[in-house]
Amino acid sequence: MTRVIDKSLGLLLVALMSIMVVTVSWQVVTRYLLNSPSSYTEELATYLLIWISLLGAAYALRVRAHLGIDVLVRRLQGEQRRSMRIFAYVIIIIFSMVALVFGGSWLVFVTLDLNQLSAAFQVPIGYVYLVLPLSGLLMTYYSAIAICDLRRNKVLEGENFAELNN
Repeated sequence: MTRVIDKSLGLLLVALMSIMVVTVSWQVVTRYLLNSPSSYTEELATYLLIWISLLGAAYALRVRAHLGIDVLVRRLQGEQRRSMRIFAYVIIIIFSMVALVFGGSWLVFVTLDLNQLSAAFQVPIGYVYLVLPLSGLLMTYYSAIAICDLRRNKVLEGENFAELNN
């Protein structure tokens, strides 16, 4: 199941990024070559950036490519290092559930309830914000997997995503 989610998320990110490249390229063409900027491309690029950033953060968490300040963790050894990593993933789960899942769901509900529409596309803004609870759920799921791996001593120093899938 995890492999299907990983693969689907990766393909979705590639598709969104491809659409964004085309959108921004068209925006440049219409603005500077045709002297008639498209109002839709700027809004679409903004929404794509939001989705790519949040889903990309979940994917980066999965492949353990997130930026982190590990000055303290580097000084720890063995069980202390593993415990600190587990603690970090627990904090990620708490943040993901509170801020992204619950807060994001509330934001989606409020914007849909108020029927707030986007300026150019006239679609409910709540659909754009759906990425908040979605990415929060993915981060929670991926953090739980990492905690289980750490508890089984599966994740070793220097291990990468490719090794996790074998």
